[in-house]
Amino acid sequence: MENVNKKILLVEDDLNFGAVLKDYLMLNDFDVVLAKNGMEGFEKFKKDNYDLCILDVMMPYKDGYTLAKEIREKNSEVPIIFLTAKTMKEDVMKGYKAGADDYLNKPFDSEVLLMKIKAIIQRKSSEVKTDQVQFEFRSEERRVGKECQLRCR
Repeated sequence: MENVNKKILLVEDDLNFGAVLKDYLMLNDFDVVLAKNGMEGFEKFKKDNYDLCILDVMMPYKDGYTLAKEIREKNSEVPIIFLTAKTMKEDVMKGYKAGADDYLNKPFDSEVLLMKIKAIIQRKSSEVKTDQVQFEFRSEERRVGKECQLRCR
């Protein structure tokens, strides 16, 4: 139940595959919103907050690379995973340049995807918590050198 309330935007034009993946992620306690193309995906992204986006690359109306760039312009922090059949090195590089945190080729192992999602969301949650901690530094002179003490507030 650790994934409850973690919201994922899944943008996939293959509706059968999208429905199966959505169900799998929901069985693993994620809240998943499915969009069937890049244009619909961006509209849904603008209307809600997501913990992670999973994007296909080849979609009608707006491809995944363009969608990722638009998402990055609106929110530079939300993690993005590309899940696509485009496997050439140039495609992978283009995905990372568009703002991807990860890039998985279809077919893929669903358990590996699940572990990647959990790791990325956990890392993002840890970064937010770290950013909210304030530190107080106090320096004391010692004979041999300087000592720095660190306390959290």
